[in-house]
Amino acid sequence: MERICVYCGSRPGTDPAFVDAARAFGRLLAERDLGLVYGGGDVGLMGAVADSALAAGGEVIGVIPEALFEREVAHEGVTDLHVVDSMHTRKRRMADLADGFVALPGGFGTLEELVEMLTWAQLGFHTDPCGLLNVSGYYDGLVSFFDAQVDAGFVEPRHRELLVVTDDPTGLLDRFAAYESPVREQVVDDTEL
Repeated sequence: MERICVYCGSRPGTDPAFVDAARAFGRLLAERDLGLVYGGGDVGLMGAVADSALAAGGEVIGVIPEALFEREVAHEGVTDLHVVDSMHTRKRRMADLADGFVALPGGFGTLEELVEMLTWAQLGFHTDPCGLLNVSGYYDGLVSFFDAQVDAGFVEPRHRELLVVTDDPTGLLDRFAAYESPVREQVVDDTEL
């Protein structure tokens, strides 16, 4: 494992624990010699995780679409900044650059990006780990919903195992290092992505 893709908010959120967790996670990635791949912004949790990884000597790769370059205030100080043509290109480039995917607190975009990676894992497009860093219980409701999807018969139990959920960043990366996907077969051809 060389790089972790982090999805998180372009805002800091209302709980100072969110920014603290983003800073701590960026630092932890650098300490473990894991590069950070993220949305390329210089604001909110995105800026906090990137700045922290950079300050600790880590590699930081940002991927941002042209349309958000100004709006999200692109981070000009990262190791490498990819400016791409669309959100679809952004998500695919981030996926191609990473060996695992983690969601910190964030909004609709954070959730959409994580769920897409879970779906790709379910379909066998990748076998990389996906995780939620559940800071201050932020994702408790979402985790309950995922469990309800299993109970209702819409998600297989082995597919629910695709998502690592913890409030411990060190434990999350330890589980990523030992991760083996419960899905080995590819359901459809991923060249259509």
